[in-house]
Amino acid sequence: MTAKHHGYALLAAIVALVVGVSAAIYVSVTSIDGSRDGIGSGSGSGGRSAGNAVPTGVWVGAWAAAPAGGEPGTETGGTAGRTVRNVVHTGVGGTGARVALSNLYGSGPLTVTHATLAVADDDGSAAADPATLRRLTFGGSTTVVVPAGGQAVSDAVAVVVPHDTDILVSTYTPSSAGPVTYHPRARQTSYIATGESTEDVTGATFTTTSAHWRYLTALDVLSNEADGTVVAFGDSITDGVTSTADENRRWPDVLADRLRTALTATGRPADGDTPRYGVVNAGISGNRVLADDPERGASGLNRFDRDVLDRTNVKAVVVDLGINDILRDPNPTGPQAILDGLRTLVDRAHAHGVRAVGATLTPFRGHGGYTDARERVRQQVNAAIRVGGLFDEVVDFDKALRDPYDPRSMRSEYDSGDHLHPSDRGYRAMARTVDLSDLAGPAAPARL
Repeated sequence: MTAKHHGYALLAAIVALVVGVSAAIYVSVTSIDGSRDGIGSGSGSGGRSAGNAVPTGVWVGAWAAAPAGGEPGTETGGTAGRTVRNVVHTGVGGTGARVALSNLYGSGPLTVTHATLAVADDDGSAAADPATLRRLTFGGSTTVVVPAGGQAVSDAVAVVVPHDTDILVSTYTPSSAGPVTYHPRARQTSYIATGESTEDVTGATFTTTSAHWRYLTALDVLSNEADGTVVAFGDSITDGVTSTADENRRWPDVLADRLRTALTATGRPADGDTPRYGVVNAGISGNRVLADDPERGASGLNRFDRDVLDRTNVKAVVVDLGINDILRDPNPTGPQAILDGLRTLVDRAHAHGVRAVGATLTPFRGHGGYTDARERVRQQVNAAIRVGGLFDEVVDFDKALRDPYDPRSMRSEYDSGDHLHPSDRGYRAMARTVDLSDLAGPAAPARL
């Protein structure tokens, strides 16, 4: 265990005393249509808010992943008899935590009999810092049964969760629920063990690695570092599919770093205009605004409430979606359907008081799906976004990445090599293009 973990035990003990005295347990088992108050919202029995468990903190999103589908090959066996140890990376830290588990794509009830959370030992393995291991409960029980199509939110646990750190969330399922609800292309190595190993701090039993996140869709923290959550809502470019694995170099990761480093020693931004937000990633590779896809999840229109409005304490959303609608249209006729879809997303955000920032669509000449007709539609969509009136603010990802000598193409140093997805440098350039102050402020009034 490294030196940075030695102080966790004492601080965690102090926090545990405070939360043990004052925390109201926050838990519910909900359908996918919970209310926008956060991952614990809904009408499930026994749900009580822990938002005021520690008066100096608020619940915000530290990490999230959008459920994309049912994992192929798991239709019969699921993860029966195995422990899944998901590794996730925090954008902000806190002194309490809770998680959401999803059975959205399961065909039967998901039974989880053991679940734990711990800060990872920073050696890149499945090992945990023993002082931070916490058993997770759901309504006071270590076992939870999540109905098909539903989700469960754990009770709050007292634990010091540092920012910019890997967290391990382990779940054991003794039986199959059918297809495993998962997020592919995680760009993060997670682990699987045979048998019940949720409390294994050495990581020795986790002999299989995984490139997916399973069941886990959110990690919230009770934080003094942030006042709200911004959601990055998009496709594979937001998902970060060509970023370096295990390095957290997707553009939402870099945006989270920028927001965090803008804080002074007082915990407040020096300029007074930058918001104190955590960032969560709601990208799904291949996602479209308008059309569902059995392999790439629900459309932006059909998942916006679930993946944006239902997130905890959401204040703003950055929408970077539409390029797949263009690429998969065999006979592109114009931008109107895409723009109408984006306008619907903005109206929904405004109806819930969420600020909507829109991103221009990035260039893709040289990609196998490129045609001049599709390029015209991309340019028309971008022109409509730039002119204003659609989003509260605009971030020009197209301008940030395009080749100044050929605006239809991505600059070579920002190109991952497939002429569609950015490299690490490209993702960094995207995040640096966001004016942090644009994420703050009121949303425009909802249109009647």
